[in-house]
Amino acid sequence: MSAAVKSPLEMFYRWEQETPDQVYLRQPKALQWSEYTWREVGDQVRRIASYLRAQHYPAGSRIAIWSGNSKDWPIVDLAIMLAGHVSVPLYPGQDADSAGYILSHSDSKMVFLGSFDAWGKAAEVMPESLPRVAMLGAQVPCLTSLEQILKDYQPWLESPVPAPESMFTIIYTSGTTGNPKGVMHTHATPGYVCPDLAAGLRHEVGNTRFFSYLPMSHAAERILVELASLYCNGCISFSEGLATFAEELHSVQPQFFFSVPRLWLKFKEGVDAKIPAAVQASFGAEQKAAIARQLGLAEARLILTGSAPCPRDVQQWFIDLGILLRDAYGMTENFIHGCGWIHNDQPVSGCVGRPFGSTIEVQLSEQNEIMFRSKGLMKGYYLEPEKTAEVLVDGWYHTGDSGRLDEDGNLWVTGRISEVFKTTKGKFVRPMNIEDCFGRTDLLAQCCVFGHGLDQPVAAVTLSEIGKQLDRETLKEKLAALLEEINAELPSWERLGQLFVARDEWTIGNGLLTPTMKLKRKRIEQVSAERMASHAGKTGVILE
Repeated sequence: MSAAVKSPLEMFYRWEQETPDQVYLRQPKALQWSEYTWREVGDQVRRIASYLRAQHYPAGSRIAIWSGNSKDWPIVDLAIMLAGHVSVPLYPGQDADSAGYILSHSDSKMVFLGSFDAWGKAAEVMPESLPRVAMLGAQVPCLTSLEQILKDYQPWLESPVPAPESMFTIIYTSGTTGNPKGVMHTHATPGYVCPDLAAGLRHEVGNTRFFSYLPMSHAAERILVELASLYCNGCISFSEGLATFAEELHSVQPQFFFSVPRLWLKFKEGVDAKIPAAVQASFGAEQKAAIARQLGLAEARLILTGSAPCPRDVQQWFIDLGILLRDAYGMTENFIHGCGWIHNDQPVSGCVGRPFGSTIEVQLSEQNEIMFRSKGLMKGYYLEPEKTAEVLVDGWYHTGDSGRLDEDGNLWVTGRISEVFKTTKGKFVRPMNIEDCFGRTDLLAQCCVFGHGLDQPVAAVTLSEIGKQLDRETLKEKLAALLEEINAELPSWERLGQLFVARDEWTIGNGLLTPTMKLKRKRIEQVSAERMASHAGKTGVILE
């Protein structure tokens, strides 16, 4: 590669040589931390690469990683790169059927297994001939383990520089509709994108603490944490799991933190449950700083939300607390090289800001579809040239999202074009606009608006922890008042005829969220419509 564009491997070589005794990875166990320097990480990467090379797979073979986060994840990822192969990450929350599809479609030659939800069904979707290697947290029988490999193999000492346009990973989409698509990225892509991101995200070389709890198979977590850390020589602390997450985050006090809207809502719920809104409104700087420290965000230079829309009222709550929660907008297909509020001191809730860097172009089509052009664009969808041609047109990536640009050049995402529906009155409804209205209450956790072919749209919702604590009559009364308030703000054709309160939360496990925590709208609509059928003709709030 050119002197200006460095691959992730070249950054690995640099810190391995220049800062061998600096801690790169931190792994907790019962709130006790084990630390691994660049020298130790480099030794493990090179031993695993020796093992992979000993299998004599053709160069560029696909090697899968199906695991939750741990220090093993980036080590295995780097080893796959060093051995000249292509990584294929699977979400730890991936259902067995889609995991089987990915392993087959990618023709993966080997799979590294750690902790993942569908381990009990793993044997059903992984052929016996597919070699398995155990990582930290593995619960299924494996051919060998990283621990054994590190004992049996000597470090591979060469440091090859990959061809810029050779593939380094295939990241499969979460599959909100149909089978996941394999997004191909080359070794040059991080070299173009990550230095830009590291500068914009205020990552100081050798002085940025990262905290990783979202799956590194998620493009945003992998790029914003694993790969960005390589370009700024940061230190990544992992979480052992939900039971210790809050204490770990508080201990680390990361300087950069990224999460999805579901966590921000949980954080807000936790504070609201302990401190009434009226008391919060009287907080001074000292009290606000104490909340930030308790959450683990007191020393963060930049805090991002993304992957799905964050309710404006939730985002504004953090901003009012002095926790500048900034929205960011990107996708796997453009290596999340999109828009965000990273250049501004004061984000605006509900808006995703301006392009991350000077090399990114954004424009709207005649149908107001958001399009991007940059050096972060994918090579295409693996083995699917027709689907590639549908979204990459004349060098522009068509996102499928609708949006608008304000007078300051800031981008506002207004919804998915495919999610717009028409009622029997012939009026088009954008569900995201209505769903955002429900962010103002602390009683609800999730919201999905639908209504194709109905006289009026309806909303299915789930309760927050605060909402669950209310008796049914009080809850119904409060939600009825909320529904009346929201309907009064909406045009007549968007007013909700029914607010259906589901008994259970929508999760990855029950098939109503994707592995990246996005709503599976069609499935939620199907399930909710079946449960609402017995209440046909009724209006207002309905409790399941």
